[in-house]
Amino acid sequence: MCKYEEKKVVEEKYDIVVIGAGHAGCEAALSAARLGMNTIIFTISMDSVAMMPCNPNIGGTSKGHLVREVDALGGEMGINIDKTFIQSKMLNKSKGPAVHSLRAQADKAMYSLEMRKTIQSQENLTLRQAEVTELIIEDNVVKGVKTFSGATYYCKAVILCTGTYLAARCLYGDVVEHTGPNGLKAANFLTKSLTDNNIDILRFKTGTPARIDGNTIDYSKMEEQLGDETIVPFSFTTDPESIQKEQISCYLTYTNEKTHDIIRRNLDKSPIYAGIIEGTGPRYCPSIEDKVVKFSDKSRHQLFIEPEGLYTNEMYISGMSSSMPESVQYDMYRSVAGLENAKIVRNAYAIEYDCIKATQLKSSLEFKNIDALFAAGQFNGSSGYEEAAAQGLIAGINSARKLKNQEPLILDRSQSYIGVLIDDLVTKETKEPYRMMTSRAEYRLLLRQDNADLRLTKIGYEVGLISEERYKKLCEKEKLIQKEIDRVKSVNIGANAKVQDVLTKLGSIPLNQGVKLSDLIRRPELDYDKLADLDKDRPELPIDVRDQVNINIKYEGYIERQIKQVNDFKKLENKIIPDAVNYDDVKSLRLEARQKLNELRPRSIGQASRISGVSPADISVLLVYLEQGKYLDKE
Repeated sequence: MCKYEEKKVVEEKYDIVVIGAGHAGCEAALSAARLGMNTIIFTISMDSVAMMPCNPNIGGTSKGHLVREVDALGGEMGINIDKTFIQSKMLNKSKGPAVHSLRAQADKAMYSLEMRKTIQSQENLTLRQAEVTELIIEDNVVKGVKTFSGATYYCKAVILCTGTYLAARCLYGDVVEHTGPNGLKAANFLTKSLTDNNIDILRFKTGTPARIDGNTIDYSKMEEQLGDETIVPFSFTTDPESIQKEQISCYLTYTNEKTHDIIRRNLDKSPIYAGIIEGTGPRYCPSIEDKVVKFSDKSRHQLFIEPEGLYTNEMYISGMSSSMPESVQYDMYRSVAGLENAKIVRNAYAIEYDCIKATQLKSSLEFKNIDALFAAGQFNGSSGYEEAAAQGLIAGINSARKLKNQEPLILDRSQSYIGVLIDDLVTKETKEPYRMMTSRAEYRLLLRQDNADLRLTKIGYEVGLISEERYKKLCEKEKLIQKEIDRVKSVNIGANAKVQDVLTKLGSIPLNQGVKLSDLIRRPELDYDKLADLDKDRPELPIDVRDQVNINIKYEGYIERQIKQVNDFKKLENKIIPDAVNYDDVKSLRLEARQKLNELRPRSIGQASRISGVSPADISVLLVYLEQGKYLDKE
């Protein structure tokens, strides 16, 4: 007679568990491991590591700032896209430097493979395919996780980076598939564990367009979109010369009235308008159905045809995400110039998923009510690869710092777009997927993408993610910039014939009298490099140094004004609100303010002032209460 052995249950121990290996999870796991933590990252499928289920690009307006900041702090996204891009462009070059943003088309397959290779080569880091179904929480302290197989992984901290996989379902027309993005398996069990531990869950939605067989597209009817002649890398560690290469073109076309008529006639078949979709979608990345309905005055909408990689014919139809039925998708895509004979490789679809109210988190991205449980990415109600990566990096850093008994890294709104992003998420009640935009940053002239290293690399070095060599290079760069600014301000330019001739050729007004070189640089039509012929003692400097010299001189007055604004902002940010404060004891506060402050527990007066429902008068009352120190009597 056979005797069955008692079933053995796998039990392992780690310092940190990361759930999800998307863009947030990858940055979280890498930063934690690089800070010495024994880390395991779980993915529902090895094919989903750093997967790009929607647009095939990294960066873009404001998002490029985030990627540069992630890199400046020691993250991986910038390095990875520099290895795998197929086209690169600096956007908004006709505008001021505050809104210049780098954007690169990625080879999606290579991007994922390169990131997976990086993760599997990282010391202290284990990549594991398994579905996490349960959090182990005792006395409001996270102790580990359990997987679908019954295995238990004990740990000291957990980072939730579940992306769009939690209870996910994909929809187009009346077709509903209970899968995650790109047809991968959904995570159907973890939500219950979250709600059992009193974590509030939201239901959000996003969408993606169809992928078209590139061999069936008539590009002659479209406008070719070329990359930049000189490619600028995302990572400050990438040698610019090493990435100058032949690029793949994108193409521009437009919808038309026929397209819009097809959509209007079939709106009742869209699950968005039929009421089948429960989740709230992103306002700033609407479906083509939403565009046609909400912008009915527009006769056409831009569509960018973007390659998904070097080894595939799939083309991404940017600007035309949809959840229309398959037959309607064929009709509307084929109504577009150049797509008349298009064959769909993958249908467009909407995806809805579970996420959280990020106001449940501290600024460190740790849950307020569950110790050592962190969260990052679309699970926090944001949208976009770049927003996810930024949060993942901070969550990884802060989970490691917590285990080392160090204060969390909290970037404020005057330091970085990352600071703006996280502050908005944890302070404001996001009712739709949050997207980063330059308009959200009050101090965007200081928070340019070109100076992310000057702003943040020292912080990355102090945290432990930036090497001594890289930090020394930064310090040398700072010295070169300041030395050249000082020199340029001292150079006299006379009103002689040569000077007048140069200025005339550059379309600038001749001089009446001698001026400083810095005064000429400030003229809108001139800059530091254009005036090289008038500067005989000009030293040989790297282009990134020259750019900083030019920007700092040209915008000096505006920069000084923003620095003064930041100093005023810091006064309120530095007024920390003690944990002991019970807002119900502050009798002069309005009821709404009391409720919001008790719920959100802001860390500073500055953060409290940004909470919806808290007025300037409430802030004044709170300041008086703190100065009187009455809360000390309650301790």
